[in-house]
Amino acid sequence: MAEERIQRRLAAILAADLVGYSRLMEDDEAGTLNRLKELRRELFVPTTERFGGRIFKVTGDGALAEFPSVVDALNSAVSVQRALADRNARLPENQRIELRVGVSLGDVIVEGDDLYGRGVNVAARMESLAEPGGICISGNVYEQVRGAVGLAFDDLGEQKVKNITSPVRAYRVHLGSSGITEPDRQQVGALPQLPDKPSIAVLPFQNLSGDPNQEYFADGMAEEIITALSLCKSLFVIARNSSFTYKGKAVDVRQVGRELGVRYVLEGSVRRDSERLRFTIQLIDAISGRHIRADRFEGNIGDVFALQDRITESVVAIIEPDVQLAEIERLKHAPAASLDAYELLLRAQQLEFEFTGESLSEAIRCLDRALTLDPCYAQAMALAAHCYSARIHQGWATEPRREMDEALRLAARAVELAKNDANVLWMAAKVVLVIGMDAERAKQLAYASLALNPNSAAALAVTGIIESNSANREKAFELFRRAERLNPRDRRGWGVGAMMAVAHLVDGQFDRAAAIAETTLLQNPRNAVALRALAASFAKMGQGEKAAKVLGELLKIDPNVTISSLRARIMFMDEGVWQRYADGLRRAGLPE
Repeated sequence: MAEERIQRRLAAILAADLVGYSRLMEDDEAGTLNRLKELRRELFVPTTERFGGRIFKVTGDGALAEFPSVVDALNSAVSVQRALADRNARLPENQRIELRVGVSLGDVIVEGDDLYGRGVNVAARMESLAEPGGICISGNVYEQVRGAVGLAFDDLGEQKVKNITSPVRAYRVHLGSSGITEPDRQQVGALPQLPDKPSIAVLPFQNLSGDPNQEYFADGMAEEIITALSLCKSLFVIARNSSFTYKGKAVDVRQVGRELGVRYVLEGSVRRDSERLRFTIQLIDAISGRHIRADRFEGNIGDVFALQDRITESVVAIIEPDVQLAEIERLKHAPAASLDAYELLLRAQQLEFEFTGESLSEAIRCLDRALTLDPCYAQAMALAAHCYSARIHQGWATEPRREMDEALRLAARAVELAKNDANVLWMAAKVVLVIGMDAERAKQLAYASLALNPNSAAALAVTGIIESNSANREKAFELFRRAERLNPRDRRGWGVGAMMAVAHLVDGQFDRAAAIAETTLLQNPRNAVALRALAASFAKMGQGEKAAKVLGELLKIDPNVTISSLRARIMFMDEGVWQRYADGLRRAGLPE
């Protein structure tokens, strides 16, 4: 079976190695490690990704990357060396980091996420031939890039190198004193770096209707989505004037990503069929070319503006969480020690999705590390507060009083630092409700979040929870329905579902509450809120045996829960709502 997973292919490989690693570590171990991490995070990784590369191996003093073409690999190497030379010019000599870089083209063996073979070995040997701050390339790379880049080369002749049987022809790349030749400066230097948060460009949508009048609708859709996505503070969104330069052109999304400096591209089309409009979108990873999401929306053309608004809010509601999940997947296998503050936030989000007592604890540890790196990171504060709140609500807190105090402190500080971040505000709202038992303040924060981003399914759900627990039934259900419609496939939807089940339970709709709770538990069987709602609903419907079975599942994950201890956890719930909720739990057999 192992042999079936092994593939062979031709690949362009870049090998980079730190010059004088042992000496630098001996002189200043901590400082060298910090500068090396900064170099990887701020320069090597984003530059590699901007040119379509994939880092497949990192060692203490080096790295190996694979590229879709030798031109991309060489341009990436040149860009790194140029930027590094510029950095070093501003630093004392004892703080400078220099790299040797080698580029080759050859056969590789693919096994999992790793590569082996001649192509990798030759790249490593080319790197060893390079001067500090320089680049060497193999002969077959030279044959493909000469004339394609504005660079000069020195022929080093046939080189006998370690672990390669036959000699390899090598060429030194002329970088000049600034690290890059002037002709290549225009080619490489103008390309922007990836920003330090998820970045996206919305391309003009294609009009497939054959009707020029629909061109305005297609352009309007793209503009509306750009404006709405710009409200999401977690995203870096390219302005309309830049993305619309691609209008009417056949484009390669990888090239668009490199030219605009973004990781994700959203493209779409509009087609009119009789009295209906069909709108499609595709979210693409511009680095790998992988399709992340494809969706289709339809509606009557009678009220074109209402249709445009509905499609816009639906697209925006799915794009932000999909981009977030793609970012989490990208970093899933990265070593924890190499992560920066933003990457630690993503790791914590993944752990929060897993939703166990230990995963929430580990998420909080990641966020503590992120706040050590960036003490004013409001998003990390808000998520940490949210994780503490979930631990308390689920009955998993080991030090409830301390965790409550810390949750409230972090939530308040996050709001103070990021009053215009919708995600910070809805997380703080939930914490203020669940831990602070301040329904009025929670409502203010929740509606402030919706004002900033009315298309946030999470903000809608939290606002619905607040209204439900204040006995504002109709308003709560309206908000829940909007949250479900905006993001029906959100894998965090179990949180919304559990609270909707409770809302239906206390409204007397026991069969509906049970159905929602059962669906929610398929997504997350560890959700104590959904288990309580399901047990109480079965009991209210006179299905005692089913209620007892569900209660048994609840007690496996929350063994010490009682009516009184639960009331202490959810003091925020309106007294009348609580009495109806508690009655169902008593009937299910939960002790006082």
